[in-house]
Amino acid sequence: MSASDRPRAQWPEAGFWEQFDQLESRHQRLHSEHDRARRELERLNGREADEVRRVWRHYCDVIAELDRATNEFEVLRS
Repeated sequence: MSASDRPRAQWPEAGFWEQFDQLESRHQRLHSEHDRARRELERLNGREADEVRRVWRHYCDVIAELDRATNEFEVLRS
C-alpha cells in the first residue's frame, strides 16, 4: 500500500474546537462544583447527613418516575 492509498487524517473543523473548548471549560467548572459540594457534605453532622440522604432518595425516586412517564409519552408518540 502506497502512502497515497492510505486514508488521510482530517483535522476537525473550527466549530469542533470551539465546542471542545466549551465542553472542557464546563467539565472543569462542574468538577470544581463537585469538589465543593463533597466538602460541604463531609462537614455535616450525623442528623443533617441522614436528612440529606432522605431528601436525596426522594429526589431520585421522583426523577425515576419522571423518566418512566417521559418514556411512556415517547412510546405513545411513535
